[in-house]
Formats: sequence, structure tokens, C-alpha cells
Amino acid sequence: MSIRVVIIGYGRMGREIESLCDAYDCEIVERLDIHNNTQGEGIDLSKLPEADVAVDFSTPSATVTNLPRLAEIGLNAVIGTTGWNEYEEQMKKVVSNSEIGVVVAANFSLGVNIFQNIVEQASILLRSYEDFGAWIHEAHHAKKIDSPSGTALALEHTMRQSGYQNPIDVSSTRVGSITGTHTVGFDGPFETLTLTHTARHRATFARGALEAIRWIKGRRGWFTMRDVLNLD
Repeated sequence: MSIRVVIIGYGRMGREIESLCDAYDCEIVERLDIHNNTQGEGIDLSKLPEADVAVDFSTPSATVTNLPRLAEIGLNAVIGTTGWNEYEEQMKKVVSNSEIGVVVAANFSLGVNIFQNIVEQASILLRSYEDFGAWIHEAHHAKKIDSPSGTALALEHTMRQSGYQNPIDVSSTRVGSITGTHTVGFDGPFETLTLTHTARHRATFARGALEAIRWIKGRRGWFTMRDVLNLD
């Protein structure tokens, strides 16, 4: 039986997910956007068809409204919206007090999540060298709103969690139609180490989101793509 999916935020990512859903045995049963989900009004059992998972690629303010409503109706979710980090602990409490399962990721790309693991290992190896500084630079298309990207912030968090205490310079570029490029660099007195991930098409994010949709069905709790991909 197909996994019945509600798309919240029917923009470029929502449409990309819809275009690939057949390959992942998923069926789109509803599309919620500004015209039918203002203040989460569309997340209502009396209005929604029967569904298994919601996938949210909307806006930060919409996501912090949508997630509590999804928890109320018991609908599992995959959250790809970025820019709402300040509300994360609050949203975790909402999920822990409910019966739903949620996968939250700043980036659903398989490559980016492996890249993050590599950055973690590099940070561990270099954390004891005080003469090595680090930087993160990310570049995206001109229409991307949040800056730095959620992925850049997640990379910085990973480095800090790995014990890397030296300064980390984080910068952004917004120009043209760049899908997404992230570079992490470590610079010492006589050498530089750089690690880069480049996304060529947003289909990579949609595929990861669909993997997360399949994985979260029937689960309970707060998860990330590390859980989905079994990277820990």
C-alpha cells in the first residue's frame, strides 16, 4: 500500500517531491499552501484526507505553527524548512508530549549528510591544534531567504560538538541559481585543508526527503537524517 503524503508548502521542493513520489511508493493526498493553510488551518482532521506522513517545506513561521497542529492530529512529519532554530527545543517538547514521529533536517541530501560526518571526523582530528583556524562558506541561489543556510549552521554545530574550539568564520553568498555549495576549510601555518559538497539539482534533496518519509512511518520521537541513514 502506498504511503499517503500531505505536502505542506507547495513550492519548488514540494513540486519536486511530488514529481518523484511514484518511485518511492508514495501518493500525494493533499497539498497545503498559503491559500488553504493560513495559520495552519488546513491541518485539521475534518479537512484532510487520511494520511500517513506530512512533509513540510514551507517557511520558518509556518513550520512552528504547523508542527504543533500535526502533533494534535497525530500525523507524523518530515520537516525540511530551515531558519527556525530558536524554536527547536520548544518543538522537541511538542513532539515528546505527543504520539508522533518527526524527521528534522537542514539538508536531506545523502551526500551532505555523509559530508557532515566527514567534517565531524576532521574536526576531531584537528581540534587539538590551536594554530589551525576554520571557516564555512555556503553559496545558494538569490531567492534563498535564510543566511547562513541551515546546513552551514548544522556543520558549525557539528564541529563544536566534536570539540573544535578554535574560531570558525561562517559566510554566505546569494547569487543566480546556485542549488547549493558548502565548503569547510581548516587553515594552518603552512597548509590548508578544504572539504566541499556541491548539489547539482534539488532532486537530491527531494529523494532524501522521500527516504525520510518512508522511514518515519510508524515511528515515534524526534529524529534526524543521521538516524534515517544509520550514520551513528
